[in-house]
Amino acid sequence: MKKIKFTRLRLALSCALMIANSAFAADLDLSSATIADLQKAMEQGVFSSEKLVELSLARVKAYDDAGPKLNALIYVNPKALAEAKALDAERKAKGARGPLHGIPVILKDNHDTVDMPTTGGSVFLEGSMPPDDAFIVKKLREAGAIILAKANLSEFASSAKTNGFSSFGGQTLNPHDLTRGPSGSSGGSGAAVAAWYAPLALGTDTGGSIRNPCSVGGLACVKPTRGLLSRDGVIPLGLSFDTSGPMGRSIYDVAAALGAMTGIDAADAETANAVGKYHTDYVQFLDANALKGARLGVLIDYAGVDEGVKKVFAENRKKLESLGATLVEIKLPEFILQRQSIHETMRPGEFKVQVGTYLSTLKKGYPKTLAELIERAENFKPKKGQLANPSRWEQFKVEQAGYDLDDPIYLSAKAHGPALISGHLQGLLYKHKLDAFIYPTNTVPAQRLDIDYSLPRAISATSIANITGFPDVMVPAGATPEKLPVTLSFMGTSFSEPRLLGLAYAFEQATHARLNPPTTPALEGEVIR
Repeated sequence: MKKIKFTRLRLALSCALMIANSAFAADLDLSSATIADLQKAMEQGVFSSEKLVELSLARVKAYDDAGPKLNALIYVNPKALAEAKALDAERKAKGARGPLHGIPVILKDNHDTVDMPTTGGSVFLEGSMPPDDAFIVKKLREAGAIILAKANLSEFASSAKTNGFSSFGGQTLNPHDLTRGPSGSSGGSGAAVAAWYAPLALGTDTGGSIRNPCSVGGLACVKPTRGLLSRDGVIPLGLSFDTSGPMGRSIYDVAAALGAMTGIDAADAETANAVGKYHTDYVQFLDANALKGARLGVLIDYAGVDEGVKKVFAENRKKLESLGATLVEIKLPEFILQRQSIHETMRPGEFKVQVGTYLSTLKKGYPKTLAELIERAENFKPKKGQLANPSRWEQFKVEQAGYDLDDPIYLSAKAHGPALISGHLQGLLYKHKLDAFIYPTNTVPAQRLDIDYSLPRAISATSIANITGFPDVMVPAGATPEKLPVTLSFMGTSFSEPRLLGLAYAFEQATHARLNPPTTPALEGEVIR
């Protein structure tokens, strides 16, 4: 793979920082700083990547290893400080590569890293060292990002019966309320960013698994168009629906991260659809006035189940109108409301085959097929510190019994289901001249860890974007009376990330609705004077 040339990025960043230098505040407060703020401070020499990593590691020690013991991380990079020092020296000698230069990033532990284990949260992959980095991890490193740590997740990225639990990583807690979960499956990534272990994290999303943790953590995120980011080197759950995406505290931050990871990858054929449609800079599309004249379709079927969420969404609608947007109420047909049958028909069989393809790349001694995972689960005898995950392991059997990928039922679902739903939604966008659909990302706030998973759970609209491959951008939007975060989602047609990011940014700048968690307060030294 050719190395990215950063000359233009460096020039643009240097110019932007020169303009901003005179306006830089006397204090840099890490509780509210964006990546742009951090870059300004580092460019001026009042801060460094080494110092940023030191502060990040201090928060991990205070809040993951001690204090509330969020248990968001599985593995911390022992070379993070050395990498930060090297990037500081490079900045001094050559200038910054771009907006992610010297910025620590946390990866959900289903993203391959050549220098750190990748476990998928499973005891059965403990210590597994992949042969190379995932494509998007390589891109982050080339952009100057530091991989700070690997985050816990719902095991093998399936959260059907768990709320941020894995056999290898245990239970992650929600920093907004320790009796509640971080949601799945990217719960560790979401909790880590909410607690500000790092400005950014990567998650994966098959039915809402980036957006749900960001929603209960009160974060911003992008679930990109399927094919915008390569999935090579990411443990699959169902490639018809899977994508990685950035999770952060501001729209600026996730926009900066998204542009660093795009590119065509021969190892993921889906990225060929992005030719001529992707950008390496999404920050350019952030516009505080983007909502003026915008037309937004309100998905009224998903306006909230919880009364607190309903109230916040109603307030959000009024705010959007006050900012110049026109809202059109959209009632979805029954075949879209019942879309989960498509997901349930396709995903189990895909995991059966696709996880086997991934496992075949691992070193000797690790399971090579789903059948071998089932065998190990059935004969599991925990060693000291190991945990069983019976609810996820029972799902292995459902996946093993899933439709083969040449079965007529699977092929019919794949050929007709997504096309029917995406075609109808595109028709609605055209008919009503809409820029995007909006909905509260979750119809309920963060759920308690003692919830009974045998009972039906509230369904949000998130999986629509997975079945269609559409992008979905979400932003903090308020809180319930219990001070649990609520977020607002902007969903549009394929490769509409520039418009969605602009809309979300305009809402963010007008509301500033993000909440810092009460269990992870500021530590000494986090205000740089």
